[in-house]
Amino acid sequence: MKITFHGAAQTVTGSQHLIEVNGRRLLLECGFYQGPRAESRRRNETFPFNPRDLDAVILSHAHIDHSGNLPNLVKQGYAGSIYTTKPTSALTDVMLRDSGHIQEADAAYLNKKQRENGRHNQPLIRPLYTEEDAAAVAHSIRPVRYGETFTPVSGVSAHLVDAGHILGSAAVVLDIEEAGGKQTRLWFSGDIGRRGLPLLRDPILPDRADILLMECTYGDKEHESPEEAYQNFILAVGRTVRRGGKVIIPAFAVGRTQELVYFLNQAIQAGDLPRIPVFVDSPLAVEASQVFQKHPDCFDEETVSFVRQARHPALTFESLTYVQSVEESKSLNGRPEPMVIISASGMAETGRILHHLKNNIEDPKNTVLIVSYQAAETLGRRLAEKQPRVRIFGDEYQRRAEVVVIDGLSAHAGRDLLIEYALHTKDTLKRVALVHGEVGPARALMNTLLDRGIPKVDYPSLRESMEV
Repeated sequence: MKITFHGAAQTVTGSQHLIEVNGRRLLLECGFYQGPRAESRRRNETFPFNPRDLDAVILSHAHIDHSGNLPNLVKQGYAGSIYTTKPTSALTDVMLRDSGHIQEADAAYLNKKQRENGRHNQPLIRPLYTEEDAAAVAHSIRPVRYGETFTPVSGVSAHLVDAGHILGSAAVVLDIEEAGGKQTRLWFSGDIGRRGLPLLRDPILPDRADILLMECTYGDKEHESPEEAYQNFILAVGRTVRRGGKVIIPAFAVGRTQELVYFLNQAIQAGDLPRIPVFVDSPLAVEASQVFQKHPDCFDEETVSFVRQARHPALTFESLTYVQSVEESKSLNGRPEPMVIISASGMAETGRILHHLKNNIEDPKNTVLIVSYQAAETLGRRLAEKQPRVRIFGDEYQRRAEVVVIDGLSAHAGRDLLIEYALHTKDTLKRVALVHGEVGPARALMNTLLDRGIPKVDYPSLRESMEV
């Protein structure tokens, strides 16, 4: 058996792990790479393997860095099944269609700017894929229940367990029997969630794994508690409101947006914040929240009780508005009163968030609130680093707005849970491969796991293969 790491290798984005076993090729994830524009385009357009040669795909969850390049995979000839949970199936459909729509809209906007600036000789910018391309993926998706056994390729028995990261997220468990009778349990963590976060159940820890492919995003850092994060969130919003500013939050439309709305709902109801207008400016977030309502089986007990009363915490409170039209989105930038605007994308690379940032980033009354991990070379990372000048849609802006980074709202496990995750299957574990993490966190986690008795820990580079 050979595993080749074609994405999320020594970085956190573009997850793709190819398993070759029994003459078959099984791809775990097909994520969208986010980083420098030219490199992103090259890596997302060109696969390091022939999509027609793949036999199956398994998807851990719907976030774009895990699912976002499926339209190109299908467009370039992949004709097999894509296995995932039912909630992920629904979320992936709405997220990919939204991604295609955003790419078409961004390409049209940039082409219009080129014409207005007299650059008529420049080639037209093309979207990486269209909304129509994205919609075609749904025909290949095969939903499975948590714990349901399926056979993606010959000799591989698979099932999915709850990862607690976003709705429908899963770790992938592969029980592999190779020619000659060798048996191996490979456990792929996907993105590991955290205990005690709102809405979702806690992640399930690995059991009897021989090989563990595990994320290491926060391998060197423990999060502040959700309670501390909530307090810091409220302080930042309250401070901005008192000085008459707007709070602009780049947020993933699935998972993070619902959690933020839940926090704001709690804070306003408790009197911790005034009854300020809150706008979720993402049509995708509306669709995603509707998917959330349809899958109460994925929620923790507190959320289930809300759903039973038709009071879903991520959907309803008096001062909350879901923005649908482009005109309504544009109108927010002309309104002078304090407000909170939550908009996608979460790393501020595409979508309506870019327009809100360019219209608000030079006003010192405003706050840009960073509430999730930002990959290297993204606009979100440059904002999190509080760089004094940033480029948006090709134009440079001076950052005068306050930037507040809150790590405790992350849906990724911190260092302590990552260590616990690996050690939970220490008695059978032969090898760990760390993925979905940058060098510093990975090295720190690697050293800790080796010190705790894990026999072999790898941190594979891009395109590196591992024989098992």
